[in-house]
Amino acid sequence: MLILTRRVGESIKISDNITVIVLGVKGSQVRLGVEAPKGVAVDREEIAERKAASRPAPAVGQAAQASREVRHGL
Repeated sequence: MLILTRRVGESIKISDNITVIVLGVKGSQVRLGVEAPKGVAVDREEIAERKAASRPAPAVGQAAQASREVRHGL
């Protein structure tokens, strides 16, 4: 894990197209702004976990069978 220290108004670049900006600090809360392309999902952790939990799990047997068929040209 990379740990960085930033002040209000400073930012962090992730790749060429994502920027995280420190907008403010009040007590133990930090307000962040995230600039990212529309195709990149940006969620709080608890929202991302809820989304993942609501997605149906892929059927392992079906995925394995499809993979086998692709490998063997069936």
